[in-house]
Amino acid sequence: MFESIRRAKLQREGLSCGRVRRKHQEGDLLDELRTRPTVTALLFLAFYIGLAMLMQVGAAVMPGTVAPQPATYLFAAALVAAMIVHLRVSLVEDVADNTELLLVLGTLLLQLGGHVLMLQFGQREGWTGALLVMALPHAFAPLVLAVTLGRRMGLFAALYGTLLGTLVCVAVNPLTYLASSVLVGFLVVQFTRRVRRRNRLFASGVYAGAMAAVFSLLLHQTAGGLFDGAVILRVLGVPFLVGVVTGLLVGGLLPVVESLFGVTTEVSWLELADLNHPLMKRLSIEAPGTYHHSLVVANLSEAAAEAIGANAAMTRVCAYFHDIGKLTKPEYFIENMDPADNPHDDLTARMSALILIAHVKDGVDLAIKHKLNCSIIDVIEQHHGTSLTHYFYHRALEQQAEMMRRVSEGKSKEDDVPKVSEEVFRYPGPLPQFKESAIISLADAVESASRAMEKPNASRLETLVDEIVFDRMRDGQLDECDLTIADLARVKASFVKTLLSMMHSRIKYQKAVEAPVAAAPLVHDGLTVVMESPYAAEGGEMRKRPTRKPPPASAA
Repeated sequence: MFESIRRAKLQREGLSCGRVRRKHQEGDLLDELRTRPTVTALLFLAFYIGLAMLMQVGAAVMPGTVAPQPATYLFAAALVAAMIVHLRVSLVEDVADNTELLLVLGTLLLQLGGHVLMLQFGQREGWTGALLVMALPHAFAPLVLAVTLGRRMGLFAALYGTLLGTLVCVAVNPLTYLASSVLVGFLVVQFTRRVRRRNRLFASGVYAGAMAAVFSLLLHQTAGGLFDGAVILRVLGVPFLVGVVTGLLVGGLLPVVESLFGVTTEVSWLELADLNHPLMKRLSIEAPGTYHHSLVVANLSEAAAEAIGANAAMTRVCAYFHDIGKLTKPEYFIENMDPADNPHDDLTARMSALILIAHVKDGVDLAIKHKLNCSIIDVIEQHHGTSLTHYFYHRALEQQAEMMRRVSEGKSKEDDVPKVSEEVFRYPGPLPQFKESAIISLADAVESASRAMEKPNASRLETLVDEIVFDRMRDGQLDECDLTIADLARVKASFVKTLLSMMHSRIKYQKAVEAPVAAAPLVHDGLTVVMESPYAAEGGEMRKRPTRKPPPASAA
């Protein structure tokens, strides 16, 4: 309320346009719920209650199965407590907030619920022994979490899905269940390496189903089962079909999961790397220099992310959009500037710095308007951190010194001396918060500095990259991201390698000169006749010579 009154007052005085800049995740109730510890506790409590209900339903599937005893619920509580400790100790970076925790716990409950449904279906179909165990969708939770949150979370789902499943699926042999669930769960996580296309999810389901079919056959053989054709077909076909259906189901549900829980898989990042996006099209037309700069930064960043094991696809896409704020005033940035007309010549250093700094907020505004991914918006905010606009800061100091000199000479008044504060010439931040953002920040500075280098070579580029990275570290720009010294060494080496490949020199080709075609001597009736070419080189051009007619036969 008070902010709107202040804005209206400024607008009446002509000091505000009345527009409100869009803000990224500020004061949002959902943001509070994502990190509230009480919400975390309620999620685990709800998970335990759902697990207890599934335990009761699972015990009622097969007649004669003993209902869960108080000790069984105590065992379940112990496993849930172990999950909490595991998440807080080893996987705190993989499950960053309550939204991702809800995805993990909800996926595990869905898998256990699928187990109960398949047990009921198998019981009606008369399946027994190992076949009933292998018909369960063991790969569902590991596949979903491996693709959405990483392979470590996939292994987490395979491990605790197995342990909790032994309490739910009490109608089957616990040892067979443990071996089957761990085998299928861990294998499907192995098959999800570098899933960059949705058909890879289907392929993972096929591979997991094939392995499950082989293991089912081995279990059937060791149990001394019949080798009737119909039995073997069922023993092999059911586990394989379950794996295929699981892969198809996960592939179909993946867009829904991403939308509901705000996660972005590598598949979606590659879909977002489409240069036909309206903002990228505008950038290529209205700010071609910035467009080319963004492409080069994307190449540098992606290679560096690959070198340290960061999300390369995410890094490339975020680098594409990191400078879209320059669309507001593209002519004020050097890569788009007309060499004959520098608009900063008519501005003070402070005003020029404010225009440059504003491209970060303008970029966030455009990104929110076009509903870009939250990680892209984070990179736009963080890619300059709180760094200093050195050129205009030093220019302001020079202008201040010049004005002080004029005051000392009596040509100006002390009130005319501008006040120069370093904070005014710094970007608002925040600092880079994750590896991909820090890599793009460094690549942005390296690419800009390398353009001013004359006769670049490996030694000069290494020195340049070392100086830029050291200056960023000394300025505290990398204090809040999780890049290690070893990571920075690999990032610098990747930058140098990529820059060398892009800025390599070529040999100078001499201009080709067409030589005249030599006359061709021919022997005709014992006489040597020289037949000249109708074309000859004259003055650097090929011109046609007049063709002489042969003498009449009587003259010979």
